[in-house]
Order: sequence, then structure tokens, then C-alpha cells
Amino acid sequence: MFCGERSAKEMAALKGEPDSEEGALKWIALAVLHGINDNAKKISVSRAADGEITITAKYRESELPSPGAAIGGKIFDVVKGITHIEGEKGKVPVAIGIRDSSIELKVRVAQDGKAEEVVLEFPE
Repeated sequence: MFCGERSAKEMAALKGEPDSEEGALKWIALAVLHGINDNAKKISVSRAADGEITITAKYRESELPSPGAAIGGKIFDVVKGITHIEGEKGKVPVAIGIRDSSIELKVRVAQDGKAEEVVLEFPE
């Protein structure tokens, strides 16, 4: 099994996580690992006005498993809490420590009256 497949399965399994905030933190960590292991350009989390969560990875058009509405909705709160982005739009660099190294992601949050999006942009 490839690393990306394993992290995608672990991401999908988080739908049953009883603590939505902990599930959101785990999902973000798995998304970062997935992006690094699979050479992603960016991973987007979108929430439609009806609450539906859609995840898209840009490296080739593919959709990752959704974490479900409870954890997916909490991802937006957790990312805004970590980055301190307030308002409808914002973009900040975030350094993530992984093993004995670190990676700097660009985290973007956008909202237009109908939908919201969190984007994790990975370096080249």
C-alpha cells in the first residue's frame, strides 16, 4: 500500500472520531503528510452553504475522502484558530514540524456568502 493510500484511508476513518476538534487536528496532520508524500501542490477543503464538505488535492485532479460534516466543519475553526485569520479572507505561512525537519505551508482561508474554503499550499 502506498503512503498516500494509507493516509487517505486514515483520513476517511476519521468520520467516526467522537471528538470533532481532535478529529479535525488529526485530519489536518494526515492531509499535510499526504501532501508531502504524494507531492501535492495544494489541498483544498470546501464547505458549501448546505454544510457539505468537499476535499480536492491539486497535483492531479483527484478528490480525497471527506471527513464528514462534523469534523469537516471543525477543520475551518481549527485552521482559523491556528493561523489567527479573521474575516472572510486571509493567507499566512505556517511552519509544520515533521520528524527532524519542517515544512512551510501557505494556508489560505476564503469565504464568499455561500461557501468557505481552506487551502493548504505545499512548496515546490
